[in-house]
Amino acid sequence: MRLIRLAVAGAGAIGRRHIELIQESDRCQLAAIADPAQAAAEIAAKAGVPLYRSLGELFEKARPDGIILATPNHLHVEQALECVAAGVPALIEKPVAHTVEEGERLQATADRAKVPLLVGHHRAHSPILAKAREIIQQGRLGKLVGVMGSAIFYKPDDYFDVAPWRREAGGGPVLINMIHEIGNLRSLCGEIVAVQAQSSNARRGFVVEDTVAIGLRFENGALGTFLLSDTAGSARSWEQTSQENTDYSSYDDEDCYLIAGDMGSLSVPTMRLKTYARKEDRSWFKPFETGVAEMVRADPLEKQLAHFCDVIAGTAQPLVTVYDGIQNLRIVEAIAEASRTGAIVNTRRPSAAVSSLTA
Repeated sequence: MRLIRLAVAGAGAIGRRHIELIQESDRCQLAAIADPAQAAAEIAAKAGVPLYRSLGELFEKARPDGIILATPNHLHVEQALECVAAGVPALIEKPVAHTVEEGERLQATADRAKVPLLVGHHRAHSPILAKAREIIQQGRLGKLVGVMGSAIFYKPDDYFDVAPWRREAGGGPVLINMIHEIGNLRSLCGEIVAVQAQSSNARRGFVVEDTVAIGLRFENGALGTFLLSDTAGSARSWEQTSQENTDYSSYDDEDCYLIAGDMGSLSVPTMRLKTYARKEDRSWFKPFETGVAEMVRADPLEKQLAHFCDVIAGTAQPLVTVYDGIQNLRIVEAIAEASRTGAIVNTRRPSAAVSSLTA
C-alpha cells in the first residue's frame, strides 16, 4: 500500500507532535514542513524533508496528499483556503477560525469545492468518548435529563509569565480551554441551544476570568451545569482523569462528567454505570444495577491521524467537520458574552446545518 504523503505547516509544539506521529505511522510519511521560523530548518533537516517558508511555496514545488495546519489561530482560515484552492485535504488544528464569520466563509468555500477538511478537536477520537456515546445512543440511560461537567485545575504561575497575554481578555479558560469541553458535550448530549454564565477573577486578580459557572440548554430538552476554573486545586478535568496524555498526573477515582437520563447515569471517564432494570423499578428508594463499562484507552491524536488518512483515501467522512468547529467556537463565544452581559444567549444552529458529531 502506498504511504500517504503529509506535510505539516507550523513546527511549534503541536506541529512537532504531529510530525512525531506521522513518523511513527505505517499509513503515512512526512513529505515536507512549511514554516518561516529559523528553528524549523533544524526540525526539517533532522526529519530529512524539505522546508518551505509558506504553503504557497510548498504548492509551487510539490503536492502532498494532505496538509496538517498547526499554525497560529489567525492563520487557519486563509491557509485552509489555500489548501482548498490547491485541492489538498487539510486537518486544521482547533479552533477552526478566529471568528465564527471567518469559519463560515471557509465552510462555504470548502463545500463548493468539495475538498474534505477535518478539524483537530482530537478528543472526538477518544475511545472513552466513543464508548460513552455508544452507551447513551443504546438508550441505556433512557431519555437524557442533564449533565454535570467540570474542568477545574490549577495553572502554575509560569504559564502566565511566559505568555503575559494570558492575563488579558481572551487569554482565560473560556476561550482557551472550554472549546474542548463543548466539543465533548455536544458529542455526548446533542446540540447546545442556549447558555448562561457567571465569571469571577477573584482568585488571580487578572483582567481575564479565572473561574466560570455555566448553564447549558440542549436541543433535546436536557440541561447542563459546568464549572470551569484554572485556579482550583482539583483533579476534575479531562486531562487529569482520562489518562490519555501522560504529561498530566492522573487520578482513576475522579470523573469530570456525570450524564443522567431517566433510566440511569454514567460517570465519565471511570465509566461507572447506575441503571434501573425496568421502568417500573424507578425510585430513589430502590437500588440500581451497577457496573463499569469496558473500554480501552488510546492516544486520540494517533487515532485522529489514522482517521485523517482514511478521509484522504476517501474511505471516511470527517468526524469533526468545519461546521462542528464553528459551532464549538460559537458556543464558547456565547459563554463569554453571557458572562459579560448576564443575558441568556441563544446558540441555535442554522437550520440547514448538520453536525457529524450529533447527527
